[in-house]
Parts: sequence; structure tokens; C-alpha cells
Amino acid sequence: MPLVVETPESLKDLVGREIAMTEWFAVTQDHIQRFAEVIEDRQWIHVDPARAQHESPYRSTIAHGFLTLSLLSRFMKEAIEIRSGLRMGVNYGFNRVRFPSPVRAGSKIRAQFTLRSLKELPDAIEAIFDATVEAQDNDKPCCVAEWLVRYYT
Repeated sequence: MPLVVETPESLKDLVGREIAMTEWFAVTQDHIQRFAEVIEDRQWIHVDPARAQHESPYRSTIAHGFLTLSLLSRFMKEAIEIRSGLRMGVNYGFNRVRFPSPVRAGSKIRAQFTLRSLKELPDAIEAIFDATVEAQDNDKPCCVAEWLVRYYT
């Protein structure tokens, strides 16, 4: 269930707090394969399960870091719902992104979001979220990012 707020301005009360921990999502070889085709990055460590099993230190294919990062949009829809006063939300970019550990094909991942800060702009509210993606049964996060989202009112 997403955290529901009435308006973008309602986010002010949540600065410094964890917004949500999402449900687990399975990253399949099919997801990885389709992403590889779209971005034209067909490196064997992503798309060749047989070779990865023998030659990769992970003994499996792994998701592209950018696939993991792009899933933040999917996870954010699960994390928060703004009921009104929002024309559109825009991914404004990232201040920092790291991929401390791989996402193996077949892994389940989830995201945690904390609202770091909120800034009022003339026609928008800029939110900065700390996002952490973790894989089930892995001690290290797969992705940590400081994500800027602009909510146009």
C-alpha cells in the first residue's frame, strides 16, 4: 500500500522520514534480456546464462545497473500516492548513484525511500529522496541513489 498524501505540499511533514519500503519484485532473465535489447548492451554477463554460470564470479547473469536504477520509477508508484494538486511528477535527475552489489537474474529486490529534503520552486516542489534497493538474502544494497523529483503543481 502506498503512503497517501493529499497534495505535494503535504510532503513537508515527512522530511527526514522513511516514506516506504516496497514489496519484493522478481528481476527475471527476460527483464534483463529485454532491457539489454533496448539499450543495446548485450554483454555476456547480462545475456548469456550458460557462460555466466561458468565464467562470472556471480555464477549467474546479472541485471544492468541501469535496469536496477530505472526500476525506482516502478517502486515509487508503489511507495507514494499524491491525491490532488499535482499536474505531473518529473524525474529531475540524481545527485549520486552507486551499485554496491549485483542483482542476479531471478533475484527479488525492493526499494526503501526516505524523503531527504523538500524545496519550493515557483511552479513546483522539488523533493530529494534517498533510495536504497536491496536484494533478498543479500547483506549489501544493490543500488543507492539520491534522487531528485519535481512535482509540478
